[in-house]
Parts: sequence; structure tokens; C-alpha cells
Amino acid sequence: MSQDPLADLARHRFEYETAGLDIPDVADDPMAQWQRWFREAGDAGCTEPNAFVLSTVGVDGWPQSRYILLRGADDRGFTFFTNYHSSKSQEMDADGRVAMLFTWLQLHRQVRVLGRVSHVAEAESDEYFGSRPRGSQIGAWSSPQSQPIPDRAWLEDRVAQMAGTFADGDVPRPAFWGGWLVEPEQYEFWQGRPSRLHDRLRYTLVEDPEGGDPAWQLQRLAP
Repeated sequence: MSQDPLADLARHRFEYETAGLDIPDVADDPMAQWQRWFREAGDAGCTEPNAFVLSTVGVDGWPQSRYILLRGADDRGFTFFTNYHSSKSQEMDADGRVAMLFTWLQLHRQVRVLGRVSHVAEAESDEYFGSRPRGSQIGAWSSPQSQPIPDRAWLEDRVAQMAGTFADGDVPRPAFWGGWLVEPEQYEFWQGRPSRLHDRLRYTLVEDPEGGDPAWQLQRLAP
């Protein structure tokens, strides 16, 4: 019988032997650097490289985290889609700030992002909703996300009801479902290195004291 892995948890080690990361190695624009790492994660076969942990602050002050699938990354920032009545949406509406964490374990890399959130334009939400599989579209109508439900059968009945409602023609986007845009104000790129002497590079968006456009400041952090 194999040993219970929990019994050896404190001694579990994995030595990171990957190449280093230094300021001359990275792009001036942190989004360009993120896109580079995202492509490399896909090339390395990382599972769902667009998955990330979204952290918000609950109305009770407790931090809340969950995995989300990213659906866009461009000059504006990062976009994802969800139910606007969900707990996370209510928390984002109330506070307007989030943290994001991308982790690509096969490459011993992670990226942390801090930013402010806002709803995307309705046309953008319509376009993305129209591209989803029909089952996912029906699911968006069927699930009162984050609300208590009696059992799985209730949800399946709701799905069947919505499938009947939209049996003919396209499924329209619910008004309570749409996209969010995260506009980053800080990135941290982390590369695992031997002996836990990891490489950490932080980009911070800094205001110009003379009134010009904000600029990205790049710093190296101690591991």
C-alpha cells in the first residue's frame, strides 16, 4: 500500500530547474509579455492555459476566489463573461477591484494581475454569447448562479424548460449575463528557480506628475 501523501506533505519538494527571468528578457509592455507567456503555455501543452483565479472582496469583507476562463486579452485588458447576478459580479459591482492569478505549472510560471473592472459593451457580450455552444446558452438562462437550489433535478428541469422555450431559432443573450473588462494596474511575472530563489518582475502603472500618459515601471522583487 502506498504511503498517504498527506503524511509527507511538509517534506514534499519539487526543484525548479527552468531558465531564469530578468528585466532585459521581458517586453516593455506587460500585456505583450503576458501574451508571450500565454502562447508558450499553449505550446507546452498546459491544461486550459486561459484558466485563472479571480479574487474579489465579499460584502462581508472576506476575500473570495474562484477559477474563471479568460476570453480576451488585448490592449484594453482582460475580458471574461458571467452572470451579472452572481456573487462575483455583485462583489465587482460593489468594489470595482479584482486580483487575477494565472498559473502554468508545467513551465513553473505564474502571473498576478491587479486591476479595476467594468462591464463590456452590450454588443461585445452579444457577440460572445452568440459564439457559445447552444447548451451553454441554455445553461446561462437556466442557472440562477450563486443562489441556493433544492437539488440537481430542479436544475435539470429548468434546463429542459428553457430548451423548450428556445426550441425554435437562436437563443438570445439574457440581460443578466455579459462580459467584464479588467484594466490592469499591476502585473507580477514569477518564474520558478532552484533553491526557491525565484525570479519576480513587477510592472506598476505610474501616473506622470506632469500630466502625461501613465507609464509602466518595471522592478525586480526579492523571491
